[in-house]
Amino acid sequence: MNITIESSKLVKPTYNNGNAPTTNHHVCLSVFDKVTYNIHDGAAIFAFNPPTRSNSDIEKGLSKVLLEYREWTGRLGEDEEGNSIIFLNDQGVRFVEATSDSKLRNVLPSKPTKEIQSLYPSHDGVQELLQVQLTRFACGSLVVAITFHHQIADAQATGNFLAAWGLATRGLPIDSTPLCTRSTLFQPRDPPLIQYDHHKIEYMKNMYSKYKTIPDHESSEEEVVIQKVHFTNEFINKFRAKASTGVPKHFTRFEVILAHLWRVITKARGLHNHETTQIRISVNGRKRMDPQVPNEYFGNLVLWAFPRSKVKDLINRPLRYAAELIHDEVAKVNDMYFKSFIDFASSDIIKKEGLVRTAIMNKTILSPDLEVDSWLTFRFFDMDFGSGSPYYFMPTYYATEGMLFILPSYLGDGSIDAFVPLLNDNLDTFNMCCYSLD
Repeated sequence: MNITIESSKLVKPTYNNGNAPTTNHHVCLSVFDKVTYNIHDGAAIFAFNPPTRSNSDIEKGLSKVLLEYREWTGRLGEDEEGNSIIFLNDQGVRFVEATSDSKLRNVLPSKPTKEIQSLYPSHDGVQELLQVQLTRFACGSLVVAITFHHQIADAQATGNFLAAWGLATRGLPIDSTPLCTRSTLFQPRDPPLIQYDHHKIEYMKNMYSKYKTIPDHESSEEEVVIQKVHFTNEFINKFRAKASTGVPKHFTRFEVILAHLWRVITKARGLHNHETTQIRISVNGRKRMDPQVPNEYFGNLVLWAFPRSKVKDLINRPLRYAAELIHDEVAKVNDMYFKSFIDFASSDIIKKEGLVRTAIMNKTILSPDLEVDSWLTFRFFDMDFGSGSPYYFMPTYYATEGMLFILPSYLGDGSIDAFVPLLNDNLDTFNMCCYSLD
């Protein structure tokens, strides 16, 4: 993919009448910001059909929306006590303009590959918390790619921001102002009540401090292929009916699709019957906490569920077994669990015991386990700069075997796409099984 960088600049908020706030304030990261992945990485690409708004219009819209989402324009650091903070210094977000002499349909793959990395700004050693690259193609199509620091926002908050950016570019008011209260919203109870064991779940002993990564199966990126699987509404409904027989309430679309993929990937991997496999599932806490946290909350509010099973049970028992494991483990990450975690993470246990987060990107092979992010309910398709929603959308290229993304299809018909990184050797078995109802 032949990409030429035309310009790179910092975009800062545009304040009305020069009423700029002070730039010497900061906000502390919440316990949920601290426990998530401490990385800056690519997120997704969005492709728009022509005609599209000019780069100048989109840049002006970004400057406007940063008035509300000012934390993106800051920088990460520490205060005098060593607490992780965001400096609200309006240093700006990176805005890159690029062009290609190719037609987009000739070069854009249908699934993430290493080649799409040229559509993103480089995130090596980057200080900006948000970066954007606009790439214009010879056919008039526009690709918008974003990278961001995960400690600033989760997928829900990022989707809200992208939708607001589209509204601002079109000259419309933002439909929901972000709730920027990460420093004060999640206070521990008095007295604290740690009702669950959070060791080896969100935090673990720092057993690998001598190593940059945990040793795992030696592999190269070339061994991992990201397979795209498209599930139609008809297929999903058949699976829900099959898995939900005898169950008072049908399993959700997410539960049955993930249950199916868990079984198929386990078969494709050829794991031994006695091995244990588990999934790390991101669980959004906004509607699970009491009182509920508004969807407009800007920051991270995610913990994880860990359904696990012996391989022989997962493969030999019916689909309902896997769906129930997923449903039951996700249900356990409820209001009591979130509040127990707040009390645990706010205590001195982490420092005293030398614990580190379990959310770390240090493996290329997750087998026998999986990790999944579901974007089924987020507002990524609401990013409209004036020419309509993106006609194509996909996550970035993660060459990590077993790291799944599940999202609504760009077709807009209720179907679902799953992006599944697999080892080349397991691809044929996976393809034979992934559309089977057995």
